[in-house]
Amino acid sequence: MKRILSIDGGGIRGIIPGMFLVALEEKIQQATKNPAAQLSDYFDFFAGTSTGGILLSILLCPDENNPKKQKYSAKDALDIYVEHGTEIFAASKWRRFLSGFGLLSELYDNSVIERVLNDYFGNCKLSELLKPCIITAYNIELRKNHLFRQQKAISHGDSRDFLIRDVCRATSAAPTYFSVAEIFSLSKTRYPLVDGGVFAHNPSLSALLEVIKSYNTYKISDISILSLGTGISKISYNYDDFKKLRAISIGPALVDIMSSSSAESIDYYLKQLFRSVNKSSNYIRIEPQALSSINPSMDAATASNIQKIISLGDKLVMEKEEQLNQIVSELIQDGESKKDRSVWNFLKN
Repeated sequence: MKRILSIDGGGIRGIIPGMFLVALEEKIQQATKNPAAQLSDYFDFFAGTSTGGILLSILLCPDENNPKKQKYSAKDALDIYVEHGTEIFAASKWRRFLSGFGLLSELYDNSVIERVLNDYFGNCKLSELLKPCIITAYNIELRKNHLFRQQKAISHGDSRDFLIRDVCRATSAAPTYFSVAEIFSLSKTRYPLVDGGVFAHNPSLSALLEVIKSYNTYKISDISILSLGTGISKISYNYDDFKKLRAISIGPALVDIMSSSSAESIDYYLKQLFRSVNKSSNYIRIEPQALSSINPSMDAATASNIQKIISLGDKLVMEKEEQLNQIVSELIQDGESKKDRSVWNFLKN
């Protein structure tokens, strides 16, 4: 069985899957009686979009002193939102005023998130991450999906390798919130990219296809996916109000509608795929079913709303405890039967 961990986008709501990851890591450590157990040892492949791409990059970032071990814990990944969320999504009244009139193309200053990402990753490269992964983005000039593939970074060298801080900047460049990310590969090829949520808010399907395509001995029935969502926003938009708004003002609403519909569609497709091979239990989707207790906007990062999101994440963990224990049991049992879990072993031959 090959195991995929996939994490959705969702801005500050990344706290929700972040809390589930913390609980998962703690339970693995308790069950194995190994306080150093790390999530990267229990999954074969990782996929992330936007905030999910940042989370998985933190989880897979190697320790400089021991490149085969995680530098950060799941708690460290969660803390990027808890400790820096308000700072990242802070905009002055003047900036909000100018943005509302279309005098700024984005609401938030890129320099803040770029500094935070630099503090976490430094000069770590995509090729150096601990496990195979894909992180999604979209190229606005070529008008095509862009997948940052660790496999390609290893096999093709600098032409497909990137600083991971640039990868995270690109995957989280949500239109109207942050400006387009103009980044460069290590060979200096230019890429103008925006948030991968425009086509894969839930990157699980992309991950499934990537594993099947790149290691073609695996069938769908041989793959298990743990897909962590940030909750589907159900904000209702009034037709008359929507029609009267300036185009620049409805940008965030369009991003919300697009990302929610993308996540719901991919979830439906995957459920049908696994059901078709009588393996429904191989696709596990974890996310809150209601966001009514919080402000669900991806940039609602006030101190009070962050605390509400933490409470919602804690509630989700408690509600899913039985399922969480089952996941841990299967991960440990599966892990004991495998010495090297890398999907890309053939690259080393």
